[in-house]
Amino acid sequence: MSNTTKYGWNEASGMPLLAKLRSDLKAAIMSRNEAVKGAIRIIISEFPTKITLPITLESGKKSSRPKRDDEITNDEIITVIMGLCKSEKQTLEFTKQATSDYLQVLESYLPQMASEEEIMAWAKENIDLSQFKSPMQAMGAIMKHFGKTADGNMVKKVLASIAG
Repeated sequence: MSNTTKYGWNEASGMPLLAKLRSDLKAAIMSRNEAVKGAIRIIISEFPTKITLPITLESGKKSSRPKRDDEITNDEIITVIMGLCKSEKQTLEFTKQATSDYLQVLESYLPQMASEEEIMAWAKENIDLSQFKSPMQAMGAIMKHFGKTADGNMVKKVLASIAG
């Protein structure tokens, strides 16, 4: 990736993720950055099928329509990007590669993931394992608190070590 333009997004910027994707796409086209341009185009191409609004047609039949730009939330875009990351990681695993430019571009638009230490500290402070039949039942509460910034496998590992 070129060092002249900062691609990627974080919530602290205050800019909606969709707006940042569009401005980065424009910048990537201008600077002929094929890796970034390709990745952002793939992300945006997923919206019409993945980010939809359920509607009922006049006939009473249930259907859906793609959401308009002003209806799309950051969380919905993050879910799409996470799905793309997951499939790219599977492809890389299959081809025995560690990473790719495409994956790095995708990950630059995801929120910073919570660290194992952060999850551990929050869980120790807020979760009473004696309230649950099994420690893994506390996973829901932890995932709800951290939302999309916690990796489920990391939460399992933390719970296993607390229950230890």
